[in-house]
Amino acid sequence: MAEKQKHLARKMAARHVQMISLGGVIGTGLFLSSGYTIHEAGPLGTVIAYAVGALIVYAVMLCLGELSVAMPYTGAFHLFATKYINAPAGFTVAVLYWLTWTIALGSEFTAAGLIMQHWFPQVPVWIWSLALIIIITLSNLYSVKIFAESEFWFAAVKVIAIIAFIILGALAIVGIIPVHGLHHAPGFTNFYQHGLFPNGFGGVFTTMLTVNFAFSGTELIAITAGEVKEPEKTIPQAIHTTLWRLIIFFVGSMIVMACLIPYQKAGVTQSPFVYVFNRLGVPYAGDLMNFVVLTAIVSAANSGLYASTRMLWSLANEGTLPAKLAKTNQRGIPVLALLLSMLGGILALLSSVIAADTVYLVLVSVSGLAVVFVWMAIALAQLNFRKQWLAEGHQVSELKFKTPWYPVVPWFAFITSTLSCLLIWFDPAQRVALYYTIPFVLICYFGYQWYDHYSKAKN
Repeated sequence: MAEKQKHLARKMAARHVQMISLGGVIGTGLFLSSGYTIHEAGPLGTVIAYAVGALIVYAVMLCLGELSVAMPYTGAFHLFATKYINAPAGFTVAVLYWLTWTIALGSEFTAAGLIMQHWFPQVPVWIWSLALIIIITLSNLYSVKIFAESEFWFAAVKVIAIIAFIILGALAIVGIIPVHGLHHAPGFTNFYQHGLFPNGFGGVFTTMLTVNFAFSGTELIAITAGEVKEPEKTIPQAIHTTLWRLIIFFVGSMIVMACLIPYQKAGVTQSPFVYVFNRLGVPYAGDLMNFVVLTAIVSAANSGLYASTRMLWSLANEGTLPAKLAKTNQRGIPVLALLLSMLGGILALLSSVIAADTVYLVLVSVSGLAVVFVWMAIALAQLNFRKQWLAEGHQVSELKFKTPWYPVVPWFAFITSTLSCLLIWFDPAQRVALYYTIPFVLICYFGYQWYDHYSKAKN
């Protein structure tokens, strides 16, 4: 029997991987949802929540680095889980991750249409959604190099906007730039004038899932491992820069928001970025941020279709799905897997219109927790990989990338990811996600186990 293909064409450069990872993580979670965290956790609680979230995701990335460099395969997550946990876990991880990005595709199509209506109110939302579907499909369909290049520039727009936000915000905090409508002196007054934790310290914990959701996308580094040039050099470089990027862009943005936005107003009416830019007197702040959010949406959809396509290709390549899905065109693109993932995104979009309170609610709830389940699987797979590596007679020094402080880092990643899921039980607004996700995970896990047993018995 021919050996299975481990990766697609290696056409991505180091700058592409770094921007794809950055582009995957900087999205509507930062530009829109961050206000919710400030409102719930308070200014200091938000900074703590994002700082802890950055440590969690960095620990996960360190685990992922060892696995991805040792095995630079396309669609790597479920392969790691299959080999170093078990086959049902690998299948469950693949389904969860595919679903995460596919549901995200549906929501991005709608969001893009709504933003375009801000400038073109006469044009129906579905026209803009269709235009985005065509653009994203073509970007992914032509070649992986075109996808990587387009994602590089989409991400660059977001990075420039955040850097401008942090610099202007810092100047306002120290009193160099006046802040319109601010009812207290600039600086860190917001952090203590209503108590350090106005809604109680518990708000820090119950917002952790929202924070982790904002950080989801960094794991795209592993998805690109099968299509990047010199993965043993590029992947560690991208991983090592993850922590400082997260601290600068996320924690830095949160400090600015926490200083300049009263926590009672955060996340209630508009994007915290628009609120701050308006207060700083930036002309056309709303239009500028709508443009930035639009690029964030296009970027997220671009990355989402890429990630979900590679996950389907990997499942088909391993024989879990029909082999037709693993076939690629002359440019190394798995076209059928790509079209099926796009169809999933379109069905998610339709369910948000037709069955928003039933089917779509379940899908969104499951996809919200799915990434954290994937992180748990990555940490557990790394723990088992290292044990097996040593048991086979290898030395740690042979690894080209080593997770530091083993086993402290992987156990920290696993335990904190697990806690961030369980702690949402104490937030009634998010608790429903557990009701749907846990049964879904059990159905995937035991359903695959039963199907595998049935198939072997039949043969």
